[in-house]
Amino acid sequence: METILSYMNGRIVVAIGDITGFEGDAVVNAANSALAGGGGVDGAIHRAAEPELAEACRRLRAGPWKDGLPAGRAAATEAGRLPVRGVIHTVGPIWRGGASGEAGLLASAYRESLKIATCRGWGRVAFPAISTGVYGYPKAAAALVAFGTISEYLSAESVPETAWLVFFSRADADAFASAVAGSGPHGPEEPV
Repeated sequence: METILSYMNGRIVVAIGDITGFEGDAVVNAANSALAGGGGVDGAIHRAAEPELAEACRRLRAGPWKDGLPAGRAAATEAGRLPVRGVIHTVGPIWRGGASGEAGLLASAYRESLKIATCRGWGRVAFPAISTGVYGYPKAAAALVAFGTISEYLSAESVPETAWLVFFSRADADAFASAVAGSGPHGPEEPV
């Protein structure tokens, strides 16, 4: 995983790589409501974790999330064969033009994931760009929601110590950095 920059004295790290190889405490899965695995990040995480993750998700669906995990909510499972302690599954909103509460639901997806990490004592957590794939959330707008929500949360909490924003491509990482830099005094502290 290649670190390209950080914010908040290193508490928010932007990196390029495969989130399934993240070596920390937890990865966040941009899940679908059925918690069934799918395409994009969700499919990659399920494939890397192998059948243990699918079984853990089935238990969630048999228990507290019988009707599926709603957008903006999060739930944790064991990690299967991933090199982390757990997986935090969250469902981001489908982009419907921006007037259907998408920003609030996306912020909630990040916040709920961070709350789980805090409760479990998970210090290093990796996030994908939630909702920016097949759910169609515009990347620059999603970057602002992600950065704002994570930085606000970390300003008030000591755990997690570090939130990693892991992008699969340099272009996506650069788009995130550009969106954040264009929003005010949020320039990176440590360009690499």
